[in-house]
Amino acid sequence: MIPFENTWPYDIVMGDIYVQECPFCSAENVLLPLKPKQLSLIHDGKKHLLVFPCCKNRVTLLDNDQDYLLADQRLRSL
Repeated sequence: MIPFENTWPYDIVMGDIYVQECPFCSAENVLLPLKPKQLSLIHDGKKHLLVFPCCKNRVTLLDNDQDYLLADQRLRSL
């Protein structure tokens, strides 16, 4: 079972990937340095280091679906 606390929602707007809020510094509407074609590679098993441009915190993305990114560490508190 996938741990929900390791997931974070994202949106694709006009070919760019955004998160509504950074899980670390709470900055709003953060443009991620990630392209939609990279999401299919991540979903196929390729790990990807994601550095949030707002606060420079890093997570390794392990998987994704149409709504959520799955990271190797806890992104939300329950």
